[in-house]
Amino acid sequence: MLKRTSCLLLTGSALLLGLSTAQAAEYEWKFQASETSGEPSFQIKQEWADKITTMTGGRVEIEVMPINSVVGPTETLTAVSSGILQGHMTDPSYFSGQDPAFGMLGNLVGAWQNPYDFLEFMKHAEGEALYNELVNPYGVQLIGAATFPLESVPSTVPIETLEDFEGLKIRAPQGMVYNIFERIGATPVNLPGSEVYTGLEKGVIDAADSTVLSNNDAMGLHAFAPYPLYPGFHSMPMIAVSINKEIWDGLPEELQITLKTAFDGMAYDLIARLKQQDIETLQKLQDDPEVHPFDLPAEERKKFRAAAEEEWQEWADENAMTQKIYDSATAFLRSRNLL
Repeated sequence: MLKRTSCLLLTGSALLLGLSTAQAAEYEWKFQASETSGEPSFQIKQEWADKITTMTGGRVEIEVMPINSVVGPTETLTAVSSGILQGHMTDPSYFSGQDPAFGMLGNLVGAWQNPYDFLEFMKHAEGEALYNELVNPYGVQLIGAATFPLESVPSTVPIETLEDFEGLKIRAPQGMVYNIFERIGATPVNLPGSEVYTGLEKGVIDAADSTVLSNNDAMGLHAFAPYPLYPGFHSMPMIAVSINKEIWDGLPEELQITLKTAFDGMAYDLIARLKQQDIETLQKLQDDPEVHPFDLPAEERKKFRAAAEEEWQEWADENAMTQKIYDSATAFLRSRNLL
């Protein structure tokens, strides 16, 4: 009886210890993402939030919420600044209306043909410092930059040359990508990503600057847009993993280092896993007689890049910050023989 009582006491103590551990998070944050909950990239972000809880011994818990959970995608910067959200994982291009520099650094359209080049610019050149120079006055701090592989373009009609964009109603967010599609003759429609599905289904748009091939397929877009362009050629937006600056400044240094290390790991994990998922999705679509993936020829890509470079130069003239971003990014690209 004594032995059994002791066992019960030990078990009860263990349960209480587990309960206290579960309640021991010093920091509980809500981060809003820019994807729906069903997209593979959103699920990867959730996994990394769980890893951070483990890496910090339960001190930090991050709830990653899908797009529109608390505020609209163009409002997360203000929400993080005011403390409505503690952080976000989103494309800075959504904030181009507040400063064109967000659009330029968030998505220098046509610049990056390889996501690892972009991460090198952000993490080992001037990218992250420039972003924090831009965002700190809003009360926000960049923890780390991530990105996707090049985005696909789901389309309801075949696109085989740049001329096929003429008059095409294509969903594009405000900012540089919108302007460049306009420059090549398309008719951009400013819809949030959450409305791409219904826009294609109802014929509001003919095509979409959307996300990567596997994300688009997971959302069911190819049922209405069976002519996806893959590999992508135009857009590879930053995912700015940012936090309220007052919270960041108050964190112990070891937690700051852990968060930066974890989100750097997430950046490379996102690329590798989404690339693999894109390859698997492409194989599936190639086996589907109703879907017709197409790779835009190199000469057509060059034409798009030429139009994009003209747009970069116009944006550089907007203000001192856009000029800094233009100078830094083009110097980096030239140093790697990428421009």
